[in-house]
Amino acid sequence: MTTMQAAVVEAPGADFRIETLELGPPGPDQILVAIRACGVCHTDLVMRDGHLPVRFPSVFGHEGAGVVEAVGANVDTVQPGDHVLISFDSCGGCGACHDHQPGYCVEFVPRNFMGLTGPDDGGIARGDVAIGGNIFGQSTFATHALAYSRNVVKIDRDLPLEILAPLGCGVQTGAGTVLETLDVHPGEAIAVLGAGAVGLSAVMAAAIAGAGRIVVLDRHQHRLSLAKTLGATVAADDLAQLGNGFDHIVDTTGSVDLVSACIDKLALRGTLALVGAYPGDPKLPLDLSAIMSMGRRIVGVVEGGIDPQRFIPRLIAHYRAGRLPLEKLIRLYPLSDIAEAVAASESGAVIKPVLIMEHGPR
Repeated sequence: MTTMQAAVVEAPGADFRIETLELGPPGPDQILVAIRACGVCHTDLVMRDGHLPVRFPSVFGHEGAGVVEAVGANVDTVQPGDHVLISFDSCGGCGACHDHQPGYCVEFVPRNFMGLTGPDDGGIARGDVAIGGNIFGQSTFATHALAYSRNVVKIDRDLPLEILAPLGCGVQTGAGTVLETLDVHPGEAIAVLGAGAVGLSAVMAAAIAGAGRIVVLDRHQHRLSLAKTLGATVAADDLAQLGNGFDHIVDTTGSVDLVSACIDKLALRGTLALVGAYPGDPKLPLDLSAIMSMGRRIVGVVEGGIDPQRFIPRLIAHYRAGRLPLEKLIRLYPLSDIAEAVAASESGAVIKPVLIMEHGPR
């Protein structure tokens, strides 16, 4: 057993509380990782509030980065001492996984929200009481976590774990939507609704793709100013300033009313990508004739529609080349200050809080 510090949420809507817990040894297919850093994602807060099918008490966190300490008998992809980023979990055997689209895995919900584990997998405990874990195949608001070969990506040891941790979810979601799902071409016009971590990652990706008009909509002026430095050509806080004729629109806000108002801003054969966290029973009024007659498309996107094993190395190459300046989005907090980090995220004051564990980044 590994003794660790972790942020526990006791019940839906409760605060994160740092506790000493025990983590079982890795099962045959698991990897024990000493976590150095973990990004705070909006989805963690949705899970905390009980709006997704998670069990309580639980340890959340799904943008982990760290150093491998031990591996199970069946693991041959990494070894102790390797530096890794951790992404979402998938079964590896369904049609979507075989198509390198694990975000649409048939077991996505049980594996990532419900913490599905195998009979031989290690888990988290508080004495004799099991604690919910294995969220996104990791639960990395903790000093240690168990993950799997399919959601661990080995990286070079000279790379900063505390900067690259958000690649595992938020950054790959925004960037993957632009570079993979939408396949934005040079000169095309794109609008990004929301300038949080996902939205600004989409902006950086649009600049990488060579998009012509890159428009960002957000309520926070400091985020709009940052968007301009990351490649946005127009930064707007009013829908009326957005313009029209977009080849692509990426919604990261989850606002049904905003999405409805923006559909008519698509060009002929334009595509709207739905990336936000939407309410459980949204009603989206659609002018079906305008969608049909103009060849418009609406596509849902999970985790950018990418394969982390293939896509994260591409993002790292862009980071090394200076095209993905993630450090501009990040503020670091010790794990003990998770409440402050969460508050900064919820208020919009900080785009991407990243928690640093007690053994610090390496």
